[in-house]
Amino acid sequence: MPPWANGENKKKIPQQENLSMDISAVSKKRNPTRAVQVGKITIGNGNPIVVQSMCATKTTEIEATVIQIDQLAAAGAGIVRVAVDTRLDCKALARIRDRTQANLSVDLQENYPLAAEVAPWVDKIRYNPGHLYHFQREKPWQDKVKFLVDAAVKHNCALRVGVNCGSVDSAKVEKYAPDDELGPMLESAMEHCEMLDRLGFTRYCVSLKHTAPGRVVEINRRFAAQRPDVPLHLGVTEAGLPPDGILKSRLAFEQLLLAGIGDTLRVSLTLPVARKHEEVLAGIQIISDVAEGRLLGEEYFHQAEKERKQKMEIISCPSCSRVENEKFCELAEKVREATRYAAEYPITIAVMGCRVNGPGETDKADLGLWCGRTSVNFKRRNTLLGSYSYEEIIPRLKVELDALIAQLTRM
Repeated sequence: MPPWANGENKKKIPQQENLSMDISAVSKKRNPTRAVQVGKITIGNGNPIVVQSMCATKTTEIEATVIQIDQLAAAGAGIVRVAVDTRLDCKALARIRDRTQANLSVDLQENYPLAAEVAPWVDKIRYNPGHLYHFQREKPWQDKVKFLVDAAVKHNCALRVGVNCGSVDSAKVEKYAPDDELGPMLESAMEHCEMLDRLGFTRYCVSLKHTAPGRVVEINRRFAAQRPDVPLHLGVTEAGLPPDGILKSRLAFEQLLLAGIGDTLRVSLTLPVARKHEEVLAGIQIISDVAEGRLLGEEYFHQAEKERKQKMEIISCPSCSRVENEKFCELAEKVREATRYAAEYPITIAVMGCRVNGPGETDKADLGLWCGRTSVNFKRRNTLLGSYSYEEIIPRLKVELDALIAQLTRM
């Protein structure tokens, strides 16, 4: 692997504002997406590709969150995302807004009505179509989208439709074959784009994220072919710990940027608060490498995708303010170290940091851990095996891992 493939390039990394993203030497013309204003920057329409990141601090911890926002912005993040789940978070966000000039995005999960309270303080609202159904289930999703649009229009915000492979609308999933993950994701994104268009709201972008780089490339290509006008935010969700998480992101981003697809991106890494800015540096490095022709190449991409399916893969979510115990990042590291002996077996282990993504996004892993405040919920596929302390979980994981290896050996 070239040294720059995992972010070790010694060349000085260009700052975000200097990255004009002129990849004409290695890429075809970028997709003709429309311009979408997000605070002081514009995404799409040939503008520089914007690197994003997300705060890992608790939103209610105002001082720490302001420091994190400014740290990420100083590293080169054009947009910084903050999670909001409660009204206490909303009140904190208002005070945070007074203390930073960064372009802020807010992440709404189940509690979509909070959009009206956070919209005055942010530049973009991200919502997940698959999570709109968790709150006020009797209300049509179209009414909820209209509510989001009304808040965005009133307070001069952009929107992001964030479709994630682990939280797709169940009604969509049921319409497709069990092995077709991308069909329901694409239909969900298209449906929401059409709804926003009908409402006369075009100030939006879309993200279609998956844990597998190949799937990220495929679904973004399919969407871009059908809606070349809509700016795309690129991401490999739950890319995991560096350097592996950086490489997984690079594999997907390189292929898409070379095809002229992508207007913003994030390298989603499992990192403690103090190292969160490394996401930004990794994103800028990838853009710089593509622009200067330092490429892994298509052959490397296909070989890596083939090997990924034949060896162990550890999937872990990017640390964010929803992590209920800071031991989550440490646990992910321990899982990686404790399972190295099983690296050559096609087993997937997922380590999730919170209740929002944990329950659903561990279902497809062979072994899944989703972390609570004082204990770790342990699953085999979608079956809960029990709840263990942070000290007990590694020995218990190894017992189940050994059983899986024995089962594979007998096959």
